[in-house]
Amino acid sequence: MAIEAYWLSLAMSGGIAALGAWWCLRRVSQARHLLDTPTSKIRSAAQGYVEFYGVITEQSENAVFGPLTGKPCVWWRFKIEEHVQDDKKRSWRSLESGVSEALFSLSDGTGDCLINPKGAHVRTTTREAWSGNQRHPRVANKGGILGFLSLGTRYRYTEERLHVGQPLYAIGDFRSAGGGRQGLDLAAQQSAVIREWKSDFSGLLQRFDSDKNGQLDDQEWSRVRLAAQLEAEDRHRLQSLMPAMHHLAKPRESQPFVLSTTGEDELARGFYWQAAGAAAVCLAGALSLAWQLGIV
Repeated sequence: MAIEAYWLSLAMSGGIAALGAWWCLRRVSQARHLLDTPTSKIRSAAQGYVEFYGVITEQSENAVFGPLTGKPCVWWRFKIEEHVQDDKKRSWRSLESGVSEALFSLSDGTGDCLINPKGAHVRTTTREAWSGNQRHPRVANKGGILGFLSLGTRYRYTEERLHVGQPLYAIGDFRSAGGGRQGLDLAAQQSAVIREWKSDFSGLLQRFDSDKNGQLDDQEWSRVRLAAQLEAEDRHRLQSLMPAMHHLAKPRESQPFVLSTTGEDELARGFYWQAAGAAAVCLAGALSLAWQLGIV
């Protein structure tokens, strides 16, 4: 039993050291991404990983309200906690939480970019916290800090929001459609059109099966490929005539996706402080491991 406890302790120390090292390197890498990515303008930004500074603008078709306060906004995050007491120990237990995934828009004076906040690290300066006796509050407590500290309250509520008109720093994966900005990958688009037609194979036969034998021979497939090429070119031409639409979303790679009402310098400092804390955890785990192994 003592040997099992010994190996378990070694595994825990090693795991803590490894986790601290991984988190430290991750946070340092994220901070470097923020600081090393130059700020772009929406109108002229290259496709891919970019950084924008702008102002949140309204999306009239998306009516968004904070779930706890009912205040209009473009994005929210909330948490409801319950005050519990167990064996003379008091603590707050999370009951409910949620985050908005509604799209909203960013403008920098050169253009507008639609932002999909799903998966983003969002930092906002608009945050309300208060207490009450109902699990689901209807309005925010106007008592300020006194209301937050009021006695006899059972629930604690927290709501964070982004509002129209707030400045926003955004870094993520940028993509544009329309406006003639997209080049034509003819082979890929031709293949996409053929796959679409194959999903309705009876319709494909009706259009291209000249001898009506229920199959497409090599000559008929050549006609299919030519028709698909012409269709792909037509679709690209029509798409190029449409106004440019810009989107920012979570990158497919490991780069950070950040939306913040504070600047990149403050965000990078926060990441570096977290990296320092993770390094301390890594060191503690490594020292514990070394002590148990008799190295120190």
